[in-house]
Amino acid sequence: MSEEKIDNAAGASACASCSSAEVDDIKLKECADCDLVRYCSNSCLQDHESQHKEACKKRAAELRDELLLRQPESNHLGDCPICMIPLSLDQKKSIMKSCCSKVICKGCNHANKIREAEASLILPSCLFCRQPVPTLDEQEKYRRKRIEANDPVAMLLEGIMRHDQGDYIKEFEYYTKATELGDVEAHYKLACMYNYEHGVEKDMGKIICHLEEAIIGGHPAARYNLGVFEFQTGNSERAVKHWIIAASQGDDLSIKLLLKKFRRGIVSKDDLAAALRAHHVAVEATKSPQREAAEEYHQTERSGVDT
Repeated sequence: MSEEKIDNAAGASACASCSSAEVDDIKLKECADCDLVRYCSNSCLQDHESQHKEACKKRAAELRDELLLRQPESNHLGDCPICMIPLSLDQKKSIMKSCCSKVICKGCNHANKIREAEASLILPSCLFCRQPVPTLDEQEKYRRKRIEANDPVAMLLEGIMRHDQGDYIKEFEYYTKATELGDVEAHYKLACMYNYEHGVEKDMGKIICHLEEAIIGGHPAARYNLGVFEFQTGNSERAVKHWIIAASQGDDLSIKLLLKKFRRGIVSKDDLAAALRAHHVAVEATKSPQREAAEEYHQTERSGVDT
């Protein structure tokens, strides 16, 4: 803890500018960028800004760093909303319902199809919203409807489709809108656009910024890539930390890279062993009998298309 934070802790109940104590009619607000000082008014904040600027910037960077290197509770995909089991990082094992933009594991989707077949239901319905499953011709209409409702997942999907069409301008617009609505994957997609110069000039500052936002949201692939950038710039210790965290989320690329760096003496045996155990736990947590049955069915039918 910095000396300024220790000093301020003693007077945490007083305004850093005018020293007014917090009482019933005076409520102090913490600095928006750090946790060092509090103010009784905007005017006091402005008066004290020049004195606080340097310490604030330093502490804000420390807080950002703590946030980036914190072990997330789950990856950015979260749990299947039906079985509440973590979704696999392999997105081929999940489907997005165009009627409600919910991502559901194929285990639940497959089990629902079996239930509908056994009940001789004529019209299949969405397992989440219970609306009739839209036909291929209807899916675009539903997606447009979800976009008009400011659904970030629908915007992300539209951006991906525009990418496949080579329309990078519209792709960028949809990803940007999705990030403004809090979509983590869209931040990662924007980082990729800046990195590969798809419709935009390469900008390392924006690449790092979007990767960091994705990381804070629990995106292991973004963390893996930031680790690569850190390693390339000589920050091998930070790179290894990122790869260990990503591996503990189930990221296969991070495990492979940790094994490679272990052989070169960059990663310790204990760190590698811990990462391998955590990776195994994360992968096993995404498995279930329903998902295994769905995987077996799709392998037999050689089809992973949602109908």
